[in-house]
Amino acid sequence: MNRRQGWPVTLEDGPVVLRPLRLRDATALRDTRARNAEWLRPWEPTYPEMPLRTTGLSPYIAMIQAVRGEARQGLSMPWAILYGGRFVGQLSVGGIVWGSARSAQIGYWIDSAHAGRGITPTAVALAVDHSFFRAGLHRIEANVRPENKASRRVVDKLGFRDEGVRRRQLHIDGDWRDHICYALTAEEVPSGLLHRWRMGRAPGSPPEPDSGPGSALGPQGPNGGGDPHHPASPHPGSN
Repeated sequence: MNRRQGWPVTLEDGPVVLRPLRLRDATALRDTRARNAEWLRPWEPTYPEMPLRTTGLSPYIAMIQAVRGEARQGLSMPWAILYGGRFVGQLSVGGIVWGSARSAQIGYWIDSAHAGRGITPTAVALAVDHSFFRAGLHRIEANVRPENKASRRVVDKLGFRDEGVRRRQLHIDGDWRDHICYALTAEEVPSGLLHRWRMGRAPGSPPEPDSGPGSALGPQGPNGGGDPHHPASPHPGSN
């Protein structure tokens, strides 16, 4: 299989758009994360030497370069989340394993000013459908802290299975934290996850609350995949 099949790609559903991260997103990424520092703090992996609030652009540029390099190798799919044309967060399918596994982890976070509009579950559904039906992956995991009730609602209402607790999985907010492993396979959503999400909402009903800060843990850091020393490293995903 071509590891780059289906990448780069832009996905959209109404005002929600997933667009591949670009170097020029560095300023919006820095400013959004700095503005949401307290919102993200309880869910971000802890790197004392690299605080969340960073004024320089160079760490963000380096992170974007790193994940774009991974994407070229078929190891991650790093997207910017846009809503109404504005940058509002980040989503990455990272830690991709090919061969007989064809699995990955999804991580995401959203600007607190845009939470509660159904953006996060829509973005996750778009990414999962692309991963399964275009890129050729078979299993997607999202690892979420038990305390992150808003983030757990996202995976619950999308129908991810709870596969149990991973004890002291990641160092977050000053201590080793447990995470609940949620997972989904392609066979469980034959009509697509976006279809399931749409059908699960009554016509005309307001969207349920989004996940908060970060939502799910990818492979290593807060949003989906790269060097854990970068403040916005998207390899691990948020939790």
